[in-house]
Amino acid sequence: MIDKESLPYRPAVGVMLLNREGKVFVAQRLDSTLEAWQMPQGGLDEGEDAEAGALRELEEETGIRPEHVEIIQRCPVELYYDLPDDLVGKMWKGKWRGQRQVWFLMRFTGTDADVNLETAEPEFRAWKWAEPKDLPAMIVPFKKKLYEDVLDAFAEWL
Repeated sequence: MIDKESLPYRPAVGVMLLNREGKVFVAQRLDSTLEAWQMPQGGLDEGEDAEAGALRELEEETGIRPEHVEIIQRCPVELYYDLPDDLVGKMWKGKWRGQRQVWFLMRFTGTDADVNLETAEPEFRAWKWAEPKDLPAMIVPFKKKLYEDVLDAFAEWL
């Protein structure tokens, strides 16, 4: 049994991507059968700048290229989530208890045709635009507080 409290948080980033109507990009993970939807997010590479990592993750997961987004705001604090106990030893080879994330609010300047989930290493099976207020109810339960914190951080732009 892994002692969760002794594990560090994985350095990571997240992207809240808004379209012209103010809706948020969400997608369903390939590795989950849940009807949960999430925003693009992922771990930072060693020494990687958070902004560069956010743009890289967005492109790797959605096919959306950096020239199709504008950064509106960077969350001034890192936001955290803990994995549920049953996932701690299974995800990320048991090295992390959860993630500490730098979140970015971005505006999508492209078209829906610029979204391509058929990336080199696909992570998502479906995507859609969602109302910001609906996000906490769409995510897996252990990330609900995180999504509420993201909404609070970017409330003045939503």
